[in-house]
Amino acid sequence: MSLTPQEVWTRLLERARHDLPAEAYESWLAPAVPVSYSGETLSVSVPDQFAAEWNERNYTDLLQGFGPVALGNRVRVVFQADPERAGRPQMDFFSPPPSTTAAAPPQRTSFVARREGNEAGFQPLGPRYTFSEFVVGQSNELAAAAALAVSQQPGRAYNPLFIYGGTGLGKTHLMQAIGHAALERVPESRVVYVGIEQFTNEFIQSVQNKGMTAFKRRYRELDVLLVDDIQFLKGKESTQEEFFHTFNTLYEAGRQVVLTSDRPPSEIPRLEARLVSRFQSGMVADVGQPDYEHRLAILHQKSRRDHLEQTFPDDVLQLIAERVVSNVRELEGCIIKLLAYASLKHRDITVEVALEGLRDRLSSDAGGPGGGVGALSIPTVQRLVASEWQVTPEALMSKSRLKAYTVPRQVAMYLVRSLMGTPLMQIGEAFGGRDHSTVIHSLERVEAQVRLDSEFAARVQRVENRLLQQ
Repeated sequence: MSLTPQEVWTRLLERARHDLPAEAYESWLAPAVPVSYSGETLSVSVPDQFAAEWNERNYTDLLQGFGPVALGNRVRVVFQADPERAGRPQMDFFSPPPSTTAAAPPQRTSFVARREGNEAGFQPLGPRYTFSEFVVGQSNELAAAAALAVSQQPGRAYNPLFIYGGTGLGKTHLMQAIGHAALERVPESRVVYVGIEQFTNEFIQSVQNKGMTAFKRRYRELDVLLVDDIQFLKGKESTQEEFFHTFNTLYEAGRQVVLTSDRPPSEIPRLEARLVSRFQSGMVADVGQPDYEHRLAILHQKSRRDHLEQTFPDDVLQLIAERVVSNVRELEGCIIKLLAYASLKHRDITVEVALEGLRDRLSSDAGGPGGGVGALSIPTVQRLVASEWQVTPEALMSKSRLKAYTVPRQVAMYLVRSLMGTPLMQIGEAFGGRDHSTVIHSLERVEAQVRLDSEFAARVQRVENRLLQQ
């Protein structure tokens, strides 16, 4: 009996589902639609050419390997772009998406406190902060896998989960994706997403208004507590005390706690040792800067999601991926700005238009597909800083702790981080194999000295200006 294309595809997907991370399966294979099967070749339609090439490169061999077991014979899997989308005019992003397109998930509101009767002050979960919208790459695969595991077994897998990394790299996205998934599994779950500043302000108001009983009930009767920017807990002794007890109450009750920060627990200054110990007791995972391929995948996914496949040619997306390296938020900002610029100029989006409209955002030295860099690189920073402080570049990478070397070394680290957004571990490796904590200490020392010493600040600014002119 011959099988239909859908039956063949379903059998292959059943095998793939067990071998692939859920987020990869949901993002790339689940949306695909089988269109024909000849007995030897299965043709599968995907939203655009990028998705076709991505699936072919990453999943074709895997799927074809399942053929003999799932079907009893070999099968060739061919991915092809949806012809209907290929025919859409370039500027149709001004029109609403067709009704057949799945609507964005509704905005979820976090848990209604049972005895308070309302949700005043609780932040809603962003509708697009879901696992299906998160693009996984080498820089975030551990954090993504841990977050997915937590969402499937809250309170049992990796509790607490501590995610750290730079601004705009997806920490909040992963955190809120856990909240969405928890509510999907158990709609009545008590899930709260809150920034640590909000938690602190509520705590202070509760003390002032003698409302601590309600405050404790508000946060200690949850199923999942999602706390953003935990690094701002530093130095707040009373708030740390309260958060410690809140954490313990939830943890001992088997409730899930997820935290994000710009640095690992042990590097947060003026944080009580007992909190550091609690935060490190579960899973600590970092998210780093995406590489070129990851950035390009992020841009293509945003283009697909917002129905901009024909609006943004591949060469424009490649340009942005090559020249914008700081973070994911900046990538998305470039898309929005370029849309507005092209609309105001009444021009289609091309590489020329992108260079005009994004000239303040496109770096001339970012790493492209080969991972290379141009004028602005770590050696360039080291060379110019060494020249300003009249030392050799090699001195900045040496083990010497002489002040004549440590100050310019710290300045160079600071400029590499602020101008290039280079990950902390990579900075440490480039400066003689120093560890993560040494780099953070250097950044903080320079930031403090810039505020206190105008002459020092002027020297740093002078080097920065020279680097920006490269």
